Amino acid sequence: MSGAEPGSRAVPYHCPFCASEDLVPAEQHGQWECRTCARAFVVKFVGLVVGR
Repeated sequence: MSGAEPGSRAVPYHCPFCASEDLVPAEQHGQWECRTCARAFVVKFVGLVVGR
């Protein structure tokens, strides 16, 4: 994410559980809710893999 501001959200395009696109941001930063399967999940950047 070159040029992204600190604290900006990573936006998922599909639910990792049911693949629906009906996602809404939740109250906590990085948390998303799927309206189709009623699951909540977090998107978190862990780091870059170097040397592959």
